[in-house]
Formats: sequence, structure tokens, C-alpha cells
Amino acid sequence: MVSEMQKTTSPFQRIVPILLLLVAGVFAFYSMFYRPLPEARFSGEALVGGPFTMVNHRGETVTEKNFLGQYTLIFFGFTYCPDVCPTELQVMAAALDQMGPLADKITPVFVSVDPERDTQKLLSEYVASFHSRLIGLTGSLEQVKQMAKAYRVYFEKVTDAKKPQDYQIDHTAIIYLMGPDGKFLKHFSYTTDATGLAKNLSALVKG
Repeated sequence: MVSEMQKTTSPFQRIVPILLLLVAGVFAFYSMFYRPLPEARFSGEALVGGPFTMVNHRGETVTEKNFLGQYTLIFFGFTYCPDVCPTELQVMAAALDQMGPLADKITPVFVSVDPERDTQKLLSEYVASFHSRLIGLTGSLEQVKQMAKAYRVYFEKVTDAKKPQDYQIDHTAIIYLMGPDGKFLKHFSYTTDATGLAKNLSALVKG
């Protein structure tokens, strides 16, 4: 004989205990295997720069260690660049000229993101047209990718189906200043002119 209580119990009421048991089981499983991730720590330093191996415009293999002990002013681009690259290199060169003797503490560097076309010979001729102390760097595509990744630089080949050999490259247009210890100091956007760059560099470079 069915009791009055059993008659008045709805299907939902009967399933509630089962749901509670399932939730309790999931919670127990989660508590057993879950371990909180370590608390993130931030040093306050920008993650720009790092190890690289490239070939300079003289054909010499160089790494980041070759630039220790000096400030480096670095720009990524390519010799076939129609406007942004020559403009930025002219700004860098003019800024260094405006700084006088203090500029001797800075090594300007141009990193090619087009190793397919920017040979060591072509790069040598290109950098000489901007500044006598400008260093050109190139390498294999993998070497270029490694250095670009270390400096948080984006670049991508853009081809024209009608003229695949006349491709362009989209890339980050930022100038980086690295300290004598190889650590990032400051970046300068495309809108920075030569006078502004010289003023900023003079304030950052220790005489």
C-alpha cells in the first residue's frame, strides 16, 4: 500500500538527492586532483630582446653578446621597403648626428626581415647610404624569426599574384633602444622625428 507521502512526492523531489550526490562527487574529485597554479610574478621589465645569431653586413656571424657594453638602436625592416624603412633609418641617422660625441655610445642596427632578397652584399650597400656606423643584420629565415620573436616584432610576406617576385613585407615599425647590458630601455614609434629621438636618447644614454 502506497503511503500518502509517496503519493504527493513529485519526480523532481525524488531526483534532488541524486543530483546532490553527483555534485558532491564532482567536488570531491576536483578537490583531490586540482592544484592551484603558482602566483604569477612580474619583474616590471619589458620582455624585449634576447639571444640571437645573425650575419652582419660584413659577412661576420654575430650574437647578442657582440653588442654588450654599448647602447644599441635597433630597427627591423627590409631594403625593398618603399617608405617606412628609409624614413626611419634617416631619422635614426639624423638623431645620432644631432647628439654629437654622445652618439658614439650608440650602435645603430638595421635588421632585415627579408632574408630571401637581402643578401649580405645588398645589405652592405644599403646601410652605407644612411650612416657610416649603421650595422646591417640578416640570416636564414629561422634566424630572422628567432630575433623578431625575441623583440616582439611582427612581419609577414605579402605577395601579388600577378608579380610574386615583387612582394612586400608588413612589419612592426618601432625603434628599440637597448642598454649596454642588453636589456630593453625604451621604444620609439614611427611618429618620432629626429629632434625628438635625439632628445630622448640624450636623456637616456649615460655620458
